[in-house]
Amino acid sequence: MGNRPAIVLVHGFWGGAAHWSKVIVELSRKGYGPGDLHAVEVPLTSLADDAERTRRMVRQVDGPVLLVGHSYGGAVITEAGDLPNVAGLVYIAAFAPDAGESPGGITQQHPPAAASNLAPDSDGYLWVRPDKFHESFCQDLTAEEGLVMGVTQKAPLASTFGNTITAPAWKTKPCWYQISGEDRMIHPDNQKLMSERMKPRKTITLAASHASLASRPAEVAALIDEAAQSVGG
Repeated sequence: MGNRPAIVLVHGFWGGAAHWSKVIVELSRKGYGPGDLHAVEVPLTSLADDAERTRRMVRQVDGPVLLVGHSYGGAVITEAGDLPNVAGLVYIAAFAPDAGESPGGITQQHPPAAASNLAPDSDGYLWVRPDKFHESFCQDLTAEEGLVMGVTQKAPLASTFGNTITAPAWKTKPCWYQISGEDRMIHPDNQKLMSERMKPRKTITLAASHASLASRPAEVAALIDEAAQSVGG
């Protein structure tokens, strides 16, 4: 792998580590082996819990790490990216809150198209209505893929939406950002605002749903590899 860092992939709300499956395959084709790639399974119970699980994964890596976050996973890498061996951050249609901001607060600035398709349950978890998952989260995947994603979704505790960032790592680490122009879960305007203020080394915009990591894995993997090459020297 040369001087490239290890890559730690962090999923977001309503997904798990397996949401990265197509990106993992694309990265393997670029020479990243099983020891170079790590996909964290975060509990989605609080930002503190999710950031700590991610930090533990990063600490297990001997050498530099590139953190990659999708959706709410962007908030997680923003909070957990302060570790000294984190060399850079890549945001994939992701939240990148500033200090004191939360994913929920950012969402309210420009509510996404699918906001009405979220449904809380009696235990405090927030779901995307399974019959609306395909059109809300991954409209550019097949209906069958949307069905599987909807049935297997990992719902967060709704309270996690309000958890705020303490010290955003994107202010001190090099960053990259992929905007999903047809996103119905995080409004594209919010993505543009978050990307612009972090002054990333590169921003790409894809005509993609929120699930760009599954619908456009080649382009997402290429951005991750470019970031890895850059921080690897």
